[in-house]
Amino acid sequence: MEALLERLEGLLADNSIFTLQTLSYYGEGLVTTVQLVFLSLVIGLVAAVPLAIGRGSKRPWVKWPIFAYTYVFRGTPLLVQLYLIYYGVVFVEGIQETWLWVILEKPFVPALIAFTLNTAAYTTEIFHGAIKATPRGEIEAARAYGMSRRLMMRRIVLPSAFRRALPAYGNEVIFMLHASAIASVVTIMDLTGAARFVYARYYAPFEAFLFVAAIYLCVTFAILFFFRWLEKRLLAHLKPAGG
Repeated sequence: MEALLERLEGLLADNSIFTLQTLSYYGEGLVTTVQLVFLSLVIGLVAAVPLAIGRGSKRPWVKWPIFAYTYVFRGTPLLVQLYLIYYGVVFVEGIQETWLWVILEKPFVPALIAFTLNTAAYTTEIFHGAIKATPRGEIEAARAYGMSRRLMMRRIVLPSAFRRALPAYGNEVIFMLHASAIASVVTIMDLTGAARFVYARYYAPFEAFLFVAAIYLCVTFAILFFFRWLEKRLLAHLKPAGG
């Protein structure tokens, strides 16, 4: 503990690695991390809604392929998925002669594909469980009112399921933020990649990674506060009267 305190005192006394140049690396890394996480979450969320509906279908040819997809991507490490997509694209025959190679040769795009497929699998299961937990009384009331299945899904089931899934989905957002640290292994200059660069240049691993950990912590708290605020707004009707 004393050694740690001495190291912290040294960090505060000597901030030579925290120059405008190194801070700009962290700033660019933060922007890249936010872009990667935000885009993968948005695309994954859009894909997860129809997949969650299809996951509960009674048709085997609809339900089982979705189940297999979520099972594989939830049952394997994200790092392995990232490696397979990033390095596997090169072995697709003829792809380097097509216009797709201009996009896929950049490491950001394969990383985005891997992160999107991974979060879509988890979000699909989250929403599927929330849809299954819809009170039967709500469904019977919607049918008695004469709603079609599509209208009932849009106005009753999905809004109710989204409110129930909100706490679990908040955890998924935080998980994706933390998991984005592995993007640096495919040469993406995210937050962790910026810390590695600063460490390699100044030989100061403690300072470099402690600073980036503080940034991750701040972003995590911001996400937590946002989802708590959102839960209070959307779940206010569940509070007891006078509570």
